[in-house]
This record gives sequence, C-alpha cells and structure tokens, in this order.
Amino acid sequence: MDAKGGIALTHVTASATAANVDVLALTVFGDPSKDSIFKLLDTTLGGSLSDIARSESFEGKSGQSITQYTNGSGKVGAKRVMIVGAGPRSEFTNPHIRDIAAVIAQAANRFGAASVGFVLPSLGANREAALVQMAAEGLALGTYRFARYLTGDDAKKPTSLKTFGIILDFKGKKASVGQTRAFEAAVSRGTTIGAAINHARDLINEPAAVITPVALAADAQAIAKKHKGSVTTTVLDAKKCEELGMNMFLAVGKGSDQEPRFIHMTYKPAKKAKNKICFIGKGVTFDSGGYSLKPSQAMEDMKVDMSGAAAVIASMDAIATLGSPYEIHVVTACCENLVSGRAYKLGDVLTSMDGTTVEINNTDAEGRLTLGDAITYTRTKIAPDEMFDFATLTGACMVALGPYTAGVMSDHEGLVRNWMSVADRTGEDMWRLPLTSRLREQLKSPIADMRNTGDRFGGAITAGLFLKTFAKDTPWVHVDIAGPASLSTVRPSQPKGGTGFAVATIVEYATH
Repeated sequence: MDAKGGIALTHVTASATAANVDVLALTVFGDPSKDSIFKLLDTTLGGSLSDIARSESFEGKSGQSITQYTNGSGKVGAKRVMIVGAGPRSEFTNPHIRDIAAVIAQAANRFGAASVGFVLPSLGANREAALVQMAAEGLALGTYRFARYLTGDDAKKPTSLKTFGIILDFKGKKASVGQTRAFEAAVSRGTTIGAAINHARDLINEPAAVITPVALAADAQAIAKKHKGSVTTTVLDAKKCEELGMNMFLAVGKGSDQEPRFIHMTYKPAKKAKNKICFIGKGVTFDSGGYSLKPSQAMEDMKVDMSGAAAVIASMDAIATLGSPYEIHVVTACCENLVSGRAYKLGDVLTSMDGTTVEINNTDAEGRLTLGDAITYTRTKIAPDEMFDFATLTGACMVALGPYTAGVMSDHEGLVRNWMSVADRTGEDMWRLPLTSRLREQLKSPIADMRNTGDRFGGAITAGLFLKTFAKDTPWVHVDIAGPASLSTVRPSQPKGGTGFAVATIVEYATH
C-alpha cells in the first residue's frame, strides 16, 4: 500500500536478522543490552553494535540513534542496522511511533536507501494496530516537504526510499487472516490520515495569493467530487451571506478585493446517522490586522490564519474515505482581513446573524467575528448535536500554553472530556482552559450588546466567551490552535511551517 509520495508500506514476514533490506531499524527502551533483538543482532555481528553504543554513549534515550554499516557481511540480511532510542517503556505512548518512523524514513533517505525494515516494538496485541497506524502516519508526515517554489537541485531530487516494511513478532507463526486484515486496515487508516494532514499543510503553506477564499472553496468542492454520493459542498457568496445576515463575517472581508466565500460540506453515512457533528474552521486567508494593523514581523506569517479551515476541510476527505457512523458537517467562513477605504473600522457596530450587536474595538480580533456568524449558521441551519470550532484565534493562548499546545474551552463537561480523551489518544497536545464567566464583564459595551475584545489579561478566555454567546445551548467545544498550527522549530514528524494540527483528532473523533 502506497503512502503519499509513492512509498509502499508493507508487512515484512522475514525475521530481523534475515530481512533483506537496505536499513533494518528497531527501537530500544533505555539500556540496549537489555533488548532481546538488539542482543541477537549484536551477537550475530560479533559485538560491534554494543561497541558503537558504548563509544557514542547511546543509552536508548528518546532522540538518540546509532547506525552500523554491515559491510555486506551476510551475517544479517540488511546493509545497515539502525537503533533508535525510545526512552523509558513506562513513558512510551502509541503516538511516539510517529516520530520514530519519521526519523527512520528521513535517515533512510539520507543514506540513499530504497528499503527499510522496521521492527515494531512488542507492546501487547491490544496496541499493535494502533502502533502500525501511527507508523504509517509517521512515514507520511516525516517525508513531507513543501518544495513547490524551490528551484535548486535539492528541491528536484527524488527521495530514495521506496519501501517501508514493518516487521511484527508473531512468535514464529505465520500471520493469520485476521492479523493480516488488521495490519492492512491499520496501514490504510494511517496512510489516509497522514495524507489528510499533509493536504492541510499544503493549504497552509501556500501563499495567500494562491489560497484565497475562492481557492479554499474550490478545494472543498474537489473533495465532494472525489466522494460523490457521500459528500456534498455548498458555497455561499457575499450576496447570499448578506441575505442571511452574516454582517460580522462580511465586515471582516470588506477591505479586500478577494471575494469572501462561506463553505458548508456535508457527509452522510449509508446507514442512519447516530448523531450530527459539525466542525467549524476559521478561514481568514490573510490577516493584516485591518486598521488595528499588525507590525510587519507579526504579519509575515499571517497566511496561516486559515489553518482551522484547512484542518476541517482536509479532515472531511479522510472521514469520507474511512467512513463514519455520524452525519458530519464542515463549515468555514473564508475572507481576507485587509485595509482599504471599504474596510471596517474601530467604533463600528455590527449586527451579527443572530441579531447580537457588536462594537468593534479591535479590527485585529477578526476571527471571532467570522466564527460568530459561522457558529450561528451551524446552530440554526444545521442544528447539530455537537459542534467544535478550530481557530488560530489569540496570541494570548500562545502566551499561556506555548507554541505546541492548543487551548480548549467548553462549558459542556461530557463533550469536552470525550474530546480531550481522543486528543490524548492521537498525541495532539491540548490543554483545557477555564471558561470563566466573570471575565464576560470585559466584553460589555456602552453602545452595543457587547464589544469584540476584552482586556489584555485573560484574552484567550474572553475570546472563548465571545464565541459562547453565539453557541448558546448547543454542546460546543472551542479549540484555539494559534500555537501549534504553524511551527518555527521542527520535530521529526512536523517540519517548519503548517502542521495540519487537529486533523488527526478530528478524524479519530468522527470515525470511531
């Protein structure tokens, strides 16, 4: 089965010593001398592996690795043996395999290797399928590159890796039909999710001149065409949005020559749906801050302000591919926030789709305005049982939680607990913040029902409270992805730039 990029992910039935691959890789938890496969390989290679481990102070810690070239000795089938540290076994969770698979794939490409055999750590039969899935995701994510605009030789150089094999321990027995099916299903699931995450990354990494509101709408329509029969996409233009009373959303996009687009995607299962779920994404394709103009450095990366929209749109592709027992809706209000003679101004009072009036005291707090109308549309036109929004909403959330963690807010205990447990399972770092009602005082306006920002302190929470105004009694979760949506520092499965954060959790939540 091919991962995106043409790398086939297969099941290698040969043993670790016999696997005829360019690179044989395995993980060790701490002291390598205590690992049975490491000891077998070390003995077969005359103790050279343990010599390298000692000379390089390799202790099996997370982030450590050693490699030995076997010189074609014939003692093992592989040309190279790579040992990757995984840290203490007690602290190892399934999503850690993503980074390990990514490290191995990246090393194989550096070596010019065409084939890999990865000995999956044996952590119990109940974890095997999840580990295979995460390895497939790690392969797709670790080999991702956004090189469309590079013209040098390195940009044109194809990756050498063609086959990534996984070696499972079946205790010397041949894999059963059930085990083979479980393996294939896990690979398919991981490959599908990895491709969706990379699709979101492509949308985020493209310049704002390319990914306009119209382009995002076209992408959503292409996904519907791909899944004809299960997915439909409706796109509303400015005139239709005006008829619906989406004045907050339209005000944000007024300063741009790019036309706004409101996107509504729907997935319906073949059987009667168990529930109706809506995922809402912030779709500001470029954010200058409007008349509350951002400084140049802060504006430089504002093409990523549609990361929420990218996540929910790309997720729909994976959801439709994998199938879901739920009726799934994706909604995103897409526009640019620019400055011109038409742009909305400080002191303006806008009437939202639900009739709430909002005084504008910061045109750079635009995302909550677009989301407010998107949430009202969702609540009144779709009437979901649950709704979630994803937005690069506040710098305050990054100040509170740093660049790698999303802030989660909700006043629906059962729903938010379910969401957080799924995020934990996928390994996407999220932390719940309190939706402190006392801070609502900050949103009071002397001339309107509310204003669009509060004070500096508690800024992430007041943004959540603003959105709660429009969610009303519908079970709702707000996910502020301002930090992890785009990174300037890398990890093996996450390059610099757009990360596709939240796709894994959305898909997991929607398909189980």
